[in-house]
Amino acid sequence: MKSVIAATRFSVLDRSRTREGHDGPEALRATVRLAQELEALGYHRFWVSEHHGVPGVAGSAPTVLASAVAAATRTIRVGTGGVMLPNHRSLVVAEQFGVLESLFPGRIDMGLGRSVGFTDGVRKALGRDKHDAEDFAGQLAELLGWFRGTSATGVRARPAEGLTVPPYVLAVGEGATIAAEAGLPLAIGDIRGREKMLRGIETYRGSFRPSPWLAEPYVMIAGTVAVAGSEEEARRLLIPEAWSMAYSRTHGTFPPLPPAERVESLTMTDKERGFYESGLRGHVYGTREQVADQLERVIKESGAQEVLVTTSTYDRTGLLDSFRHLAEVAELRPA
Repeated sequence: MKSVIAATRFSVLDRSRTREGHDGPEALRATVRLAQELEALGYHRFWVSEHHGVPGVAGSAPTVLASAVAAATRTIRVGTGGVMLPNHRSLVVAEQFGVLESLFPGRIDMGLGRSVGFTDGVRKALGRDKHDAEDFAGQLAELLGWFRGTSATGVRARPAEGLTVPPYVLAVGEGATIAAEAGLPLAIGDIRGREKMLRGIETYRGSFRPSPWLAEPYVMIAGTVAVAGSEEEARRLLIPEAWSMAYSRTHGTFPPLPPAERVESLTMTDKERGFYESGLRGHVYGTREQVADQLERVIKESGAQEVLVTTSTYDRTGLLDSFRHLAEVAELRPA
């Protein structure tokens, strides 16, 4: 009989984080290479994200990047984590995923989120405002309608109509109810906010309505997982992202990831230090044995069918080693 961990799918969301001394194009190429490496390790799916005007993130066009990833791989599922529906017209999103599914049949996922631009300037550039996220349920229904040919406009979304591209709702709170009422799979974060995440999952399962897309609830939990030869090595992988988060909370924008040693040499204000220390807490990290224990606990608590790993760090070698260690913990096998 499989262990709880071995019976769980493991996937990766890569945000194409830029690093100090390295540019955005390099980050995007690194994302494609990482997908190839994770496919060889047996990970189930690989998702890319949507961010606009962020110095520390190169991934601004997720369907374009997903196409590059799918073209460079053969078996791993590829998708978005996610396309932010309030930023786009639903017809265009349907057409883009219709093209992806037509080019790479049976391998494309449509992860969808409700966030709008990170700053007022970005929202203005996109022609959106904060209130555009309030009708996410309606935007979602409109998008799915294009695949089923039910739009009241009389327009047909080609080549999307008639295709089945699995939709996933990305959520941290309210989205859990929206996913449940639409009868869609739920991708929920963050593992480090355990109680809030578990409440969202409970709400989702309690409100779930079967749909043509999904007969029973499906839960994917998301968060940072770092595995290394020692607990201290694994913790060092968390340092660049923790500092980036602290910087964004105090300066208003995410910077490129710095190396851990530079962060450790910084003189921080009390406010920065507080955010930084908070950013290091709650993640799943340590040796293979420690991570196995932590993962088994969170999988049992959540009843999740899948874990979506969202780890970012400056040390690309350390990151890949972490994914290799995690593949061993999860007993992954290449397709």
